[in-house]
Amino acid sequence: MNITVFCSANALEERYTVPAREFARALGERGHTLVWGGSFAGLMGIVADEAKAAGAKLVGISVEMLAHKAYSGADELVTTANLAERKAQLLERADALVVLVGGLGTLDEVTEVLELKKHGLHDKPVVLLDTEGFYDGMRTQLRRMEQEGFLPRTLDELVRFAPDGESALRYAEGAADDAGDASVPASA
Repeated sequence: MNITVFCSANALEERYTVPAREFARALGERGHTLVWGGSFAGLMGIVADEAKAAGAKLVGISVEMLAHKAYSGADELVTTANLAERKAQLLERADALVVLVGGLGTLDEVTEVLELKKHGLHDKPVVLLDTEGFYDGMRTQLRRMEQEGFLPRTLDELVRFAPDGESALRYAEGAADDAGDASVPASA
């Protein structure tokens, strides 16, 4: 599978890097391809290094303004003209999407992917690796949107929240194969 990963390009504490490493290692060991923002910086670089060391193929989707941070060991590196093109490529190449911790760029990516899914423009599994409750606030907001009628699909159809990398990967694999659900439902 091609698993697109959205995450931070910042250097982060071990409480965030350890679960990301575990996820990336499992992704590689299971023979999946990592599709990501194409950077060597921060968590992006850690995930790429770990996935590659575990045998994953790497497909980086960079952007011209960040080309100086492009990961040199990618099997394929695409450079887009702008962030909108980058997001489109990241989604197009994905069989499933996993969101690790990140800042505004990550938030922008995941909300766009969810908006497109809400409108039926894709039906790829989206799972947030909720390391240390990082996405608790987002889960609360999305749940409120669902309860108050702002979402035309149930929250569990749009996104899942996983407590660890193994659960995130199992859900991505299972949902893409239309097999069971191994993640924690969004409504939990």
